[in-house]
Amino acid sequence: MSSPSRPPKIHDVAKRAGVSVATVSRVFSNPDIVSEKSRKAVEKAVLETGYTLNVLGRNLRQSQVGAVLALVPNLANPFFSEILAGISEVLRDAGLNLLVLDTRQVDRSSPTHGLRNYLNRSHADGIIVLDGSLDPALFQSPACPPVVQACEWNEGVPGARVLADNAEGARLAVAHLLALGHRRILHLAGPRQNSLSVSRAEGVAAALSCEGLEPVAVIEGAFTLRSGREAAAAVIAARPTAVFCDNDEMAIGLMAGLAEAGLSVPGDISLVGFDNIEMAAYAPVPLTTVRQRRAVLGQEAARLLLSQRDGDPSETRVLPVELCIRQSARPV
Repeated sequence: MSSPSRPPKIHDVAKRAGVSVATVSRVFSNPDIVSEKSRKAVEKAVLETGYTLNVLGRNLRQSQVGAVLALVPNLANPFFSEILAGISEVLRDAGLNLLVLDTRQVDRSSPTHGLRNYLNRSHADGIIVLDGSLDPALFQSPACPPVVQACEWNEGVPGARVLADNAEGARLAVAHLLALGHRRILHLAGPRQNSLSVSRAEGVAAALSCEGLEPVAVIEGAFTLRSGREAAAAVIAARPTAVFCDNDEMAIGLMAGLAEAGLSVPGDISLVGFDNIEMAAYAPVPLTTVRQRRAVLGQEAARLLLSQRDGDPSETRVLPVELCIRQSARPV
């Protein structure tokens, strides 16, 4: 055990693990070449000595790989394109490459989701996590490089965060519907445990509570066009005059489902989305939505990752949002 008068050093880890200092260094820099027995001994010793904090403070500008890995839950979702472009812009100026992994395409039958092989310093100098559903245990290894979460988040994952003001955005959207005279407002939410869904539900509740109201119904979707379209029957049955959707894809899918049922937007039901993806302005009825600056979010995530040595590893940056008014919502 290291002395309480000084921070733990790599020699303390090596002594506790019963290996050489060189072996400890290899676990940090290239764990694939270290035996599983030695690697586990070093990981255990790192946790016991508290040396993990020193590892997370390494300066990315002294990188060994020259790349940052972004973990994305669904590359087919157009929402992520601008975020990745923002990340890439900042990394390029710093002389780093961006690697992207679609977490949906990784083997989920494995207890570690098949991701552990990618989460070490032999593959990337830092990680930007855009998927809040990943197991926090994946990021606990001492071989894992510094982590920043962006957009979605998980309380158990270490590292800094860059988020849009999701609660305020949802509040703005619902307040807009209330100002148009709507009182029967339905909430088409994202997956129940998703961090974005939780925050946006808080914003919906805050806006409605000012009028002594609650949602006429809450329907759980999946942030996809299909889930929005499939929700149409349940939305119609609830008889709302307006719907706030947790993202634009669900709103556009719902718009299609309502049209198939013979209802018009906004003539029969007003819609408001969230994200301001490019297709929102080109939907059959241009969509009123909450604009978050996705490119800026990506840029800030990359800058925060690059500044991990001098910055607060637990810092959370919340970026402002704004309402973008188009034609999908009108007075009752």
